[in-house]
Amino acid sequence: MPLCLLSTRPPSPLITCHVSPGTLRTNPSPPSPQSLSLPPTPLASLTCALHCPHFESCSGCTHEFNLHRPIIVEEATDFFKTLGVSDFTFDTCRLWEWRCRAKLAVRGSARSPLIGLYQEGTHNVVDIPNCKAHHPNINATVELLRQGIIELNVEPYDEDQGTGDLRYVQMAVTTYNTSIPASERYRNGKVQVALVWNSRNENSHNSEKLNALANFIWRNGGPKSNAHLIHSVWANFQTSTNNIIFGNRWRHLLGERDFWEHVGGIDIALAPSSFGQANTRAFDILLRKLQKYVPFGASVADLYAGAGVIGLSLAATRKCRSVKCIEINKESKLSFEKTADRLPKFVDSSISWHHADAAKEPLSWMVGSDVIVVDPPRKGLDTSLVDALQNITVKLKAKSSSESSEVKDEKRPWILRAREASVQIGSKTTSEDSQALPETLIYISCGWESFKEDCKLLLSSKAWHLEKAHGYNFFPGTQSIEVLAVFKRGQGVGLKKKKLTKKKKKQL
Repeated sequence: MPLCLLSTRPPSPLITCHVSPGTLRTNPSPPSPQSLSLPPTPLASLTCALHCPHFESCSGCTHEFNLHRPIIVEEATDFFKTLGVSDFTFDTCRLWEWRCRAKLAVRGSARSPLIGLYQEGTHNVVDIPNCKAHHPNINATVELLRQGIIELNVEPYDEDQGTGDLRYVQMAVTTYNTSIPASERYRNGKVQVALVWNSRNENSHNSEKLNALANFIWRNGGPKSNAHLIHSVWANFQTSTNNIIFGNRWRHLLGERDFWEHVGGIDIALAPSSFGQANTRAFDILLRKLQKYVPFGASVADLYAGAGVIGLSLAATRKCRSVKCIEINKESKLSFEKTADRLPKFVDSSISWHHADAAKEPLSWMVGSDVIVVDPPRKGLDTSLVDALQNITVKLKAKSSSESSEVKDEKRPWILRAREASVQIGSKTTSEDSQALPETLIYISCGWESFKEDCKLLLSSKAWHLEKAHGYNFFPGTQSIEVLAVFKRGQGVGLKKKKLTKKKKKQL
C-alpha cells in the first residue's frame, strides 16, 4: 500500500494518506502518489476527485474535489491551535470504495426499482448503481437485488399509500477471511443483506415473496454461485409510517449467522441490528492511535459503548485491569458477548457490559476508572455527563459524603436495570480505589459542531485540559471528519506557564 504524505501550508496538520493501488484513478492519469504538495494543483485536485455519475443528484456526497482534504480540516486546525494543540494531524485512508455499510431506500416499481438515497430535501429516491463510495461488492449486490425485484415482481414501498413489500435494504461488508492473503481480503469482502419488509412478521401475507427474494439472492450470490458475493440474508419487519428504518423484529434467513470483522487488534461480532462503522479501515487506524493513549494495566470506562468494540480492544491490547462498557441499546449485548468470548486467552481483565443510559448518574460509571472513553452520537455528550465531567471533584466529594452518612438499599430503577442486564466476563477481582478519579478522557466525535461546544465547556471548568487531537477522513466526499481528542485532568502545565510568564511581564 503506497503511503503519501500531503504537506499543507503552515500551520496546517500533517495529512497522511493511505492509498491502495487499486483505488487510484487512471482517468485522468495521476502523478506518483509518493509526494503530493498542497495547496493542490489542478492535476492533484482531479487525482483526488470523486468522478461519480450520481454526484449532482445524490445527497450522499457534498463535494467532488480534494477528497483527501475536506475544507473543514483548516477550521479544525485553527480551532485546536487556539486551544494550545499545534500538532493536530489528519489521516485519510481510502478515498473511493471505502463504505462497507450502507442503508438504502427501495422505491419505484417492480418493473423499474430505485435503490439508493433520498435527493436532498425530498423523499424522492435517487438510484445509485455506480456509487463511488460503496465497496464494489455492495454495488454488485444492489444489482443482484434489482434483478430479483424485477424477476419476482416484488413491489417497492410506496410511502404515500403505505403499500408495497420492500422498504429498505441494509448491506454490510465483512472482510474477515483468514483463508486468503491479507492483501486480498478487502476486495473479496462478503455482503450481509438485511431486507426491511413491510409486514409485522414472517407469517404475514407477503412472506412467500420475502423467502423467494432471499433465495434468489442466495442462489445467485451465495457460495455455490459463479460470483460469491453474499455472506448472509436477514429480514427485518417494519410497518411504522415514520422515518425509522428498522423495526424491532429480526429473522435470520440464509447463510452464516455470525458476522465477524477484525479491527483494533481483535475479532468483533456485529449483528445487523448493531451499530457498525461504515469505514472499517479508517476506524481501525483510529483505534490503533487511541490505544497509545491508554496506559498498560489501566482501568477503563467506555461510555456510549455499543457492542463494546473500543473497550474490548483496549482490554486485549493494553492489558487493562478492568473495562466497563455502558450502552443504552440492549441489542448490542449479544454482539458484546460473542466478541468477548473470542478475546485472546492471555486477556486477564475484569470486563463487564451494562445496559444503561450513561446520562443517568454518570459519576457512578466514571469513579474508580483511570481512563474514560466517550463515543457519543452526532449530537454530542448528554448535558448531565458534561456537567459531571466539569465538576467531577466536587461531585465526588458530595457523593462520598452522602454514601458515608446514609447506607441503604439501592432503589433507583435505572441502576437496578443496569445491574440486571449486565454481563460479567472473567472472575478477576480488582484492587482499584473505588473513589479514584479518572486522569484521562478520550473523546471520539462524529459531529464537529457538537464536539466544539463540548470541548469549550470541558475546558471552561478548568477540570480538564486538551493534550492531543487527531482527525480522520471517515467520509470522503463530505464536509465531515471524525475527531479523536485526548483530555487530561487539571489545568495543564502549559497553561500555568503562560499565566506565570504574563505575571512576570506585568511586574517588569
